[in-house]
Amino acid sequence: MTSTRFLTKTLIAPGLLSATLLGCGTITVQQNEYGDPVATADVPYVAVTQIVEHPALDAVRDGLQDKLKEEGYDEADSSLKWAWESAQGQASNAAQIAQKFVGDSPNVIVAIATPSAQAVVGNTDTIPVVFSAVTDPVAAELVPSLEASGGTVTGVSDLSPVDEHLALIADMVPGAKSVGVIYNAGESNSVSLVNVLNTEADEQGFTVEAATVSSSADVATAAESLVGKVDAIYIPTDNTVVSALESVIQVGNDNQLPVFAGDTDSVERGAIATASFDYYEVGRQTGDMVARILGGESPGDIPVELANTIDLAINLAAAEAMGVTVSDAIKDSANQVFE
Repeated sequence: MTSTRFLTKTLIAPGLLSATLLGCGTITVQQNEYGDPVATADVPYVAVTQIVEHPALDAVRDGLQDKLKEEGYDEADSSLKWAWESAQGQASNAAQIAQKFVGDSPNVIVAIATPSAQAVVGNTDTIPVVFSAVTDPVAAELVPSLEASGGTVTGVSDLSPVDEHLALIADMVPGAKSVGVIYNAGESNSVSLVNVLNTEADEQGFTVEAATVSSSADVATAAESLVGKVDAIYIPTDNTVVSALESVIQVGNDNQLPVFAGDTDSVERGAIATASFDYYEVGRQTGDMVARILGGESPGDIPVELANTIDLAINLAAAEAMGVTVSDAIKDSANQVFE
């Protein structure tokens, strides 16, 4: 949103408004027909599109915004124009948001999660794009490789340490041989994760039972379909499923079926454990990239980064509710313990 401290507002072009702000000097702020800011030479404009609101992706956005503030780009003091929109989990909304933001011509578009990133990259090859929380940016056709691409796109990947997740399930559920996974087959990041899961499961002696969904409304039914078939449920960093995580937790509690997750926020919400990234720190990594681009670097000169901090998080109340005993060794090694 733009500042409301307007002295004047006059129509200067169809759908484009200009405003002079109070302050030590004057800053020209332009708005499009929606009332959103448009980049000017005076103040950089960052537009952020997010596929859905849930704690992990919200933490990315918070980390991004805080890092930009530290680097001197702050909407509060008019040193940054900022816009953010959620697609509410709908690919069609993500496409509309991408088209709108591209039309605004911001200095940088930040796309949080794979569907939003694909929508933006599919609509521009001139505006710098920084993606975040994208599992496999190469498979998603955002970049040709993780190396500096020479193009207009870079970002931060949150490829999950699936091997560690399976090892954690083996440690906490002795004798477990089968793992159920719920995912949206329409999300390329989720397909990539499940492919990794199948490979790692073979190596660690697990079988995998998959249940696919197309919307958050399908998640409860998918979870119920796994009851009696698997020894544990694994929830990857799938935006559709994570947005409806509580329905999976309820099935786990009702059936003493352990639920593990791919992100820390899901553990706080009721999954038993994960070895995961701090998504706020992922956002800060993303913010560092954006600040570098605002400072004059080309996104094509910045390699894709992997999220770089992995912590063990456990939820003792969730473990008890699902019939899992947490050893002292696991408790002592945890970075975060939720009661």
